[in-house]
Amino acid sequence: MSHIRRTLSLCRSRSGVLQPARTSSASIGGGGGLVLQSRSTDVFQNLALEDWIDANVDLERRGVLLLWRNRPSVVIGRHQNPWTECNLPAMRSAGVPLARRRSGGGTVFHDLGNLNLTFFSSKKGYDRQRNLRIITEALTRIRPELDVRATERFDILLNGHFKISGSASRLSRKSSYHHCTLLHSADRSALAALLRPSCPGIHSNATPSVLSPVANLLDHAPTLQWEELLEALAHQYKAEFGLGSASTPIDPTDESAFPGVTAAAAELRGWDWTFGRTPKFSVRTLLELVDERSAARCSARLQVEVKGGVVLTCELDVPPHWLPRRLSGELSGVLVGGRFCPHRAAAVFSEVTRSESGDLRGRLRNLCDAVVSVMG
Repeated sequence: MSHIRRTLSLCRSRSGVLQPARTSSASIGGGGGLVLQSRSTDVFQNLALEDWIDANVDLERRGVLLLWRNRPSVVIGRHQNPWTECNLPAMRSAGVPLARRRSGGGTVFHDLGNLNLTFFSSKKGYDRQRNLRIITEALTRIRPELDVRATERFDILLNGHFKISGSASRLSRKSSYHHCTLLHSADRSALAALLRPSCPGIHSNATPSVLSPVANLLDHAPTLQWEELLEALAHQYKAEFGLGSASTPIDPTDESAFPGVTAAAAELRGWDWTFGRTPKFSVRTLLELVDERSAARCSARLQVEVKGGVVLTCELDVPPHWLPRRLSGELSGVLVGGRFCPHRAAAVFSEVTRSESGDLRGRLRNLCDAVVSVMG
């Protein structure tokens, strides 16, 4: 992987991991640029690679464009609530992972038909409209019939209506990155099925996503091939920033080239980052209960306060004719102090139901199942 080290040496490392080459390359403002293409399709590895580049490459001397795509996954913004943004049970059934990125913005569905572009620059060189213009000009150059335009919200619309690209960004003290999606041939049915709330009755100040009608480029340019799209975008970036060399494929799993990326990816996979970083929220919802033996029905109220992914308070208001108050109180108590997580709730509830029998046990189990379903 020595060619990767030579490529990255064009960008002086701030952390000292990579030593700078003695070059006279221009700064980003002066027209330098570098195009990298990730060989990984793992969402956590690619998000960790973004953070690695931002932390280790001297972006005041040289800008970087990273091209990457992922196997099916859902990515939420840094300040979002996963229970309101995505269908967690459906994702588990389909084996689709959830990732929280370090930038803001809304929730997106990734698959191999979606291209991600990350524009790295100095903080001074941060210019999202310039980045989006690179994309629209590349598309116009290879398919002049396409009407693609960037908006003030930093989306790209096709035919003035269909969203084909959304943006998010992160600014550090001296550096920045702006990343965006580009829908080429994504599975829109999966997108619609997975990007819907999994928990009713949530009240939160978390950043909500803005729903928009979407389209694939392939729907309107059926002959547009993936490699043609990649080549056009890389060409436009190089023309904009004065780069003549070819794009460089990189492997974020190579610790010799990207030391620390594996550990960073593991952190992004963890529950503490994905769910534990959710802004404080509360749940107030009705639970519809059914006695399996008598078919009798009843409604109960659930109120939960959650901070850092952990249940602070829990109140279960169940009519006493349906369930003794001692049991509903016991269920509320075992949730407090634990993760707002269906697996954890099911485990502690099993201990409570084990001590009961007969009709009471059936009703208790029904209540437990209803509470677990609220947690996604």
